[in-house]
Amino acid sequence: MIASLRGTVTVRRSDHVVLECGGVGYRLAVSAETLKQVPAAGSETFLHTHLVVRDDGMHLFGFASEEERELFHMLNGVQGVGPKVALAVLSGGSTRELLRAIGAGDAARFQAVPGIGKRTAERIIVELREKVAGEASAVPGGAVATAASDDPRTLARQGLVGLGFSAQEADELLDTAEGDTPEELIGQALRAAR
Repeated sequence: MIASLRGTVTVRRSDHVVLECGGVGYRLAVSAETLKQVPAAGSETFLHTHLVVRDDGMHLFGFASEEERELFHMLNGVQGVGPKVALAVLSGGSTRELLRAIGAGDAARFQAVPGIGKRTAERIIVELREKVAGEASAVPGGAVATAASDDPRTLARQGLVGLGFSAQEADELLDTAEGDTPEELIGQALRAAR
């Protein structure tokens, strides 16, 4: 795997850059946030990278920081979020701002990204909130302000709403559910919904 590249910027476009390293030009898809930190053509730069190999080819993604690459990996792990959509999310703000949005349950911020609907935005929040709590300490000054509750029932309710249930249906299903974690509560609620 290609973990990073240091080289001369030969092309700088709105969605990608080309770095020449040892006589080879590497095309890297980048977020708008990373592009802000890439210097003009002819200058040297360093980018963290991630290589995605698919049937249709190999795609190299570039990141200005290790934290941005880690958030890309987390987003890419959410069902319905591929590498291109994850890169679009990263273009919506700094890594610190996005971590705060996840921690605060700000699904509207993710719905504004092309390719992300309400369910996917809510799925991002539900699936990444706990992971983000640990990652926030790695980002300089990145304490996550959690405006939303970390109560398992609240998280389970958000998860059920993300799965397509109305808020009222979710509340009714959770009234009879028992469990200590959001996952257990959602499992109980889904069994009751059959």
